[in-house]
Amino acid sequence: MARIRPATPDDAAGIARVHVDSWRSTYAGIVPAEYLAGLSYERSTANWERSLGSPESRSVYLVAEDESGRIVGFVCGGPGRDEHPDYSGELYAIYLFRENQGQGIGRLLMTALARELLARGYASWLIWVLKDNPARGFYERMGGVYVMEKDIEIGGVKLREAAYGWPDISVLVIENVESEHHGKRDSTES
Repeated sequence: MARIRPATPDDAAGIARVHVDSWRSTYAGIVPAEYLAGLSYERSTANWERSLGSPESRSVYLVAEDESGRIVGFVCGGPGRDEHPDYSGELYAIYLFRENQGQGIGRLLMTALARELLARGYASWLIWVLKDNPARGFYERMGGVYVMEKDIEIGGVKLREAAYGWPDISVLVIENVESEHHGKRDSTES
C-alpha cells in the first residue's frame, strides 16, 4: 500500500513526472495532441519547485509513495479560488500514474487532504474536472455532487469543466476510516 506524506521541494521532479504523464494518458483525445506533446518535465519541475518552496503558500501538497519510495501520485488543495459561497476550500489537483490507479491510493490522498484542510478550517471543497475526463466517476463515487460548469481554453481549444462539490469534507475522513475497519476498498478509483 502507498504511503501518504507531505510534499517537499525535493519532490518536485517526482510530482512533475506524475503530472505530465497523467495529463498525457488521461487527456489524450480530449486536449490537443500538440499541447500534450509540448508538456515538459523540466518546466513542470520548475513550477512545482516554486509552488512547494513558496513560504506564502496556503496550499497543502501531499504525495503518495510506493514501497520503493517512488512518487506515484499527488494531491493539492487549499482555499477556494472561485469564492463560491457554499465551498470554502478547493481540491486543485489529484493525479496518479495510470498503473497505480484502482489500488485505493486516490481515496487515501483525498482523505489525507480532507484531514489537512479540516484542520485549517475548511469544511467544504470544490474540484474542477474536464467534463470529458474519464475519472469523473471517481469523484462521484467519492461523494462529490455536481455543482456547475464553465468553459476553459487549453491549447487553443475551448473545453468544458464541471465542478463537483463536497459540502462537508469530514464525510471523506469518516467514510475512509469506516472502510478501513471493514476492509473495503474502491477498486475503480483514479
